[in-house]
Amino acid sequence: MAKDKSGFIIAAAFIGPGTVTTASIAGANFGFHLVWALLFSIVATMVLQDMAARLGIATGNGLAAGLKDISENRILKIFFSALVVSAVGIGNAAYESGNLTGAAIGLDAFWQIGTGKWAMILGGISAALLYSGKYKMIESVLVVLVIAMALVFFVTLFAADPDWSAMLSQATSPQLDATAITMVLALIGTTIVPYNLFLHASLTAQNYAGEDKAAAIDASRKQSIFAIGFGGLITLVVMATAMLAFFGQNAQMDATNMGKQLEPVLGESAQWFFAAGLFAAGLTSSITAPLAASYAVCGALNWSTDLNSKPFKAVWMSIIATGVIIAGAGFKPLAAILFAQAANGLLLPIVAIFLLVVMNKSRTLGAFKNALTSNLLGIVVVGFVICLGAYKLVSLF
Repeated sequence: MAKDKSGFIIAAAFIGPGTVTTASIAGANFGFHLVWALLFSIVATMVLQDMAARLGIATGNGLAAGLKDISENRILKIFFSALVVSAVGIGNAAYESGNLTGAAIGLDAFWQIGTGKWAMILGGISAALLYSGKYKMIESVLVVLVIAMALVFFVTLFAADPDWSAMLSQATSPQLDATAITMVLALIGTTIVPYNLFLHASLTAQNYAGEDKAAAIDASRKQSIFAIGFGGLITLVVMATAMLAFFGQNAQMDATNMGKQLEPVLGESAQWFFAAGLFAAGLTSSITAPLAASYAVCGALNWSTDLNSKPFKAVWMSIIATGVIIAGAGFKPLAAILFAQAANGLLLPIVAIFLLVVMNKSRTLGAFKNALTSNLLGIVVVGFVICLGAYKLVSLF
């Protein structure tokens, strides 16, 4: 069986600065009243990523190629390709801006030159790593740093001796109103990342090529459930530590004091550790997002998906450049990250509908098409997110 780690790569991809920041803001402002949204996001991620992985293993192709496989109609093929390019391009540009902003906040804590300037520098570093082709080794180091940050969050939670009954009481008193809707969409958008569906399908198609499909799908499913579940647990603990530090307190969370939630263990060094972890998470995700966009766009346009091909490089360069421009536009850092996650929450239904159509119509899936249970779960996820997005848009007017 192939040595596939795609499930862990997907988990590492969504545990970026957007997740840390969004979970922190959710805990600080709403306590545990939005835990339901996080739990929904984790289950939905498992459902959708399983479909993407199954598609890659069964067909040997990514999601973009799968879309074109559902019809011989040339106009439909062009339409699907245009939707993939526009959806992934817009979504990844927003996500990349959040990644760069998060990493910039981390670096600005050490050397204050402004998050906009740091975003430009980080964009250059990400581009250089992708261009060199050695980003995988460096990404592994950064993922280790993110895991180390997660362990400190776990230790902090238990060291703070929280009121578990109060947390349970809030978790069982869900909130969904006009004040919470943006945060709910952000929690969903930072966990169920649209570009991860393209990335997972492409990775499993490569890693399980030539393997027994049924056995490969079973192995991939078990790995993904474990990895995504662990990622969700990290997000829950981040939310909990922020709740203990800020919810119901006089202090308000902003970009300068987010590390306060780690003070019970790290004391005065908490802010610096938090900043270093935010930088590691941001740089890791700022490499993964443009890479996934290149796989999706090149697959949709029948361009080479070789890492060294000019079209492949052109796509990730444009994503990084757009992310730098947005990150350096002068928005408030936390607001920019939160907006990026909410934008992904609004984009999610489009990509999820693509995936559902492919999993039912693709001619190369054969016996591995969606069963009734998978379709029902997928429809529930898509329907719920569409309703949330519609409610958000109506509330704006």
